[in-house]
Amino acid sequence: MSVSGLPFDDFRELLNSLPGPDVRALEAARKRDAQLTKPPGALGRLEEIAFWLAAWSGRSPQVTRPLVAIFAGNHGVTRQGVSPYPPEVTEQMVANFTAGGAAINQICVTHDLGLKVFDLALQIPTGDITQEAALSERDCAATMAFGMEAIAGGTDLLCIGEMGIGNTTIAAAIFYALYGGKAEDWVGPGTGATGEGLQRKIDAVERAIAFHKDHLSDPLEVLRRVGGREIAAMAGAILACRVQKIPVLIDGYVATSAAAILKAANPTALDHCLIGHVSAEPGHLRAIERLGKTPLLALGMRLGEGTGAALAAGIVKAAAACHSGMATFDGAGVSNKA
Repeated sequence: MSVSGLPFDDFRELLNSLPGPDVRALEAARKRDAQLTKPPGALGRLEEIAFWLAAWSGRSPQVTRPLVAIFAGNHGVTRQGVSPYPPEVTEQMVANFTAGGAAINQICVTHDLGLKVFDLALQIPTGDITQEAALSERDCAATMAFGMEAIAGGTDLLCIGEMGIGNTTIAAAIFYALYGGKAEDWVGPGTGATGEGLQRKIDAVERAIAFHKDHLSDPLEVLRRVGGREIAAMAGAILACRVQKIPVLIDGYVATSAAAILKAANPTALDHCLIGHVSAEPGHLRAIERLGKTPLLALGMRLGEGTGAALAAGIVKAAAACHSGMATFDGAGVSNKA
């Protein structure tokens, strides 16, 4: 990828040169909002969302081609007994998404969202992070590049989601590596781990961070050593959206771990992103607070699949519709405030 020969160099360069918001589009949105038939601020956060859309799309707030992208990967750490479900469930659920039988399919139909599902070498699990790096630098960079290319075909709002048995263990390891504390601060039940199963997850995260501890000062090294293919692909997709002026809705605990890698590399890397929801996974709210974000929804969900982001997309679409479709005081013949 890079002329220097190091696969991550291109991503480091990109992270150091991210484009900022479109100030002109933002000011135009603020000016129109002041003329709409409502008291200033009456739509609360919907107004903030409309401004966010304008700033990061570079145009009047609108959502016409929303897309949910689900990235699926398998993890070697499942050999440590961290999940009550076997790894083959990842592939089975990908088939379920394709057949239209999952929760995300119903939400996409309800909110008129496109859906793409990406199978990331499910037959080749990543390395067991308790004993080795999840990915080589070359493989991790290639997977990030794949994520960047996944939005080809066009969208104006990306909802990022994932599927991968064992990946809440991976997300917990990423947060523990980035933010410290104790392993149990970040490890939760995931797909339903309790008792000894939950303790195995905690132990696996502790052992993984102890094994890689001398190499975790660089966020991209955190990604390749204790991450996974779906995490790397989501990070790449989020980056591509920044470059292509596409606002992003981030889903739950695992998707947020991909975002956290980018934020650790550049504090402004997530300015074009909103958190769709706070999941029931105990560490998610703590992670969101570290990112300086406020989730749009809190419904006690912990499914993944992009479901929380997809539900939040309905709110974003409503915010854009209110901004573009409401009449102005002059247009409606309504008296403005004195």
